[in-house]
Amino acid sequence: MSQSTATKVSRLVLGHLGPRFLSNTTGFSRPATAGMSAAKFASYGVRDWSASAPSVKPSEEEKPKAFATEDGKVIVSYWGVAPPKITKEDGTAWKWNCFRPWESYKPDITIDVKKHHKPGTTMDKFAYWTVQVLKYPTHLFFQRRHMCHAVLLETVAAVPGMVGGMLLHCKSLRRFEQSGGWIKALLEEAENERMHLMTFIEIAKPKWYERALVFAVQGVFFNAYFLAYLASPKLAHRIVGYLEEEAVNSYSEFLKDLDNGSFENAPAPAIAIDYWRLPPNSTLRDVVFVVRADEAHHRDLNHYASDIQCQGLELKDTPAPIGYH
Repeated sequence: MSQSTATKVSRLVLGHLGPRFLSNTTGFSRPATAGMSAAKFASYGVRDWSASAPSVKPSEEEKPKAFATEDGKVIVSYWGVAPPKITKEDGTAWKWNCFRPWESYKPDITIDVKKHHKPGTTMDKFAYWTVQVLKYPTHLFFQRRHMCHAVLLETVAAVPGMVGGMLLHCKSLRRFEQSGGWIKALLEEAENERMHLMTFIEIAKPKWYERALVFAVQGVFFNAYFLAYLASPKLAHRIVGYLEEEAVNSYSEFLKDLDNGSFENAPAPAIAIDYWRLPPNSTLRDVVFVVRADEAHHRDLNHYASDIQCQGLELKDTPAPIGYH
């Protein structure tokens, strides 16, 4: 078959079959495409398809909806996730987004705040003296400025629980095993320490260089503790246990200055009253008192976690003291 004959046959086929498959008409009449070349017909067919495509209209459920938050801000979204409306026991609106009423609690203030783990092994002594070396520059910098000291202390104290919980979480995923509740216990500790910070910044106003110090210390400590936990979790928990002992001592000094009038005993922030379920007329001393009790509980939890591993066991083999504080 010659080339000219093949071209005529292809035009004839496209002219008869093209309209039946590409046209949006229901009839079989021959349209104006019969005399077109293959290239022109192809472009015509594409345009014809585009014109015949049905238009898609979003359903009512896909239309954006507006939700008003407690502070009056409006959120527009079509996902249908509305901000929850939460109230207190007395029926008044709950004003805090960083925690919920069921996460508030009455702290156990009967805990022994003078308990100390005597370093016996080489690992214990290393952990103890590491904390002692880090303590003196901090005390030299802050002197008796307890509020700024507390802010820095809480930005550091909230790191170990998050790092430990994250690494245990990844370990649980890798090994296809449960954690004994320790992931939740450590994340609870991190959240509790963060709430200490959220309370103190209602009173303290850190200067720019103190914020820069927090930024630097947190960056260094996070990475150092991350590597320490990877190398030896029992050492990491022992270090945190001694850090919490020093936190208890720092808050004890804070209470002494509040009692002797060296530091103003201001009214307690509203967030502290709701978080620890304190009386409405509570003061800063009441807040520091319950924060010290929290730190003592974190001290015990981390020393306990280290003891478990020092005895050759894994954390997952022993139920975690969830909600210990």
